[in-house]
Amino acid sequence: MASTLISLLLSAGTALASTPAAPPVVHVRAMDYSFTAPASIRAGVTTFRLTNAGKELHHLSIVRLPKGKTAADYLAAVQAEGHPPTWATDVGGPNAAIPGATIEATVSLDAGNYALVCFIPSPGNPVPHLMKGMVRPLTVRAPVRTGAMPTADVDIRLSDYAFALSKPLTAGRHVVRVTNDAEQPHEVVMIRLAQGKSITDVSAWVEQGMQGPPPGMALAGMSPISKGRSATFPVLMTAGTYGLICFLPDAKDGKQHDKHGMVQQFDVAAR
Repeated sequence: MASTLISLLLSAGTALASTPAAPPVVHVRAMDYSFTAPASIRAGVTTFRLTNAGKELHHLSIVRLPKGKTAADYLAAVQAEGHPPTWATDVGGPNAAIPGATIEATVSLDAGNYALVCFIPSPGNPVPHLMKGMVRPLTVRAPVRTGAMPTADVDIRLSDYAFALSKPLTAGRHVVRVTNDAEQPHEVVMIRLAQGKSITDVSAWVEQGMQGPPPGMALAGMSPISKGRSATFPVLMTAGTYGLICFLPDAKDGKQHDKHGMVQQFDVAAR
């Protein structure tokens, strides 16, 4: 009996030891127009939890900078070119949080220099928030911290210009893995649509400067993510009508990807 108990305890200990650790959580606070966040974190799989303490919509876009480049260089390039520089790599992040909301996304970070930015504009003003100071440097240092990416139950694969879901989203909690198969960066903004509204109404509302009541509420999603990268975000779905949309400018003609048809609408039934 004693030997059996010892064997069970040893087996349980081995199982616990082999279970990957949950990723560390980095708390980021968004305001109008700044981020409060750590200046330095360890490399590895990391969950970024964004709380919107401002009065406007914000997201957290995490951008990896090449060696020798800084967050100030990134901002200067956007100011000069009117779009993100091709030398930067988008690694994802929580997208997008309404005022008072907390959302998160889990990404994998190598050691290096990064910038935390918000590209969302203010209502009636097309200037993105990073131009108003919503950009913050982040140093990611070695050694790599151990941790596993959350296990996803739904996959969204991004292409030019579509969202491909591995299966329909249902009511309840999900972990969604986003993978970009396209040549250019894309994002996922998940919106719960107001009654009688469509995802094309959201596209038109944004095009008209986000004036007046929104036709839906941003719920969760993935900030811009570059080709070949994957990241995850959690979401709680309830019965209703939802939409997916990408607002990034196209690399060829500069039009937002929603104008190229990168929108998708779906219904979630009650359990």
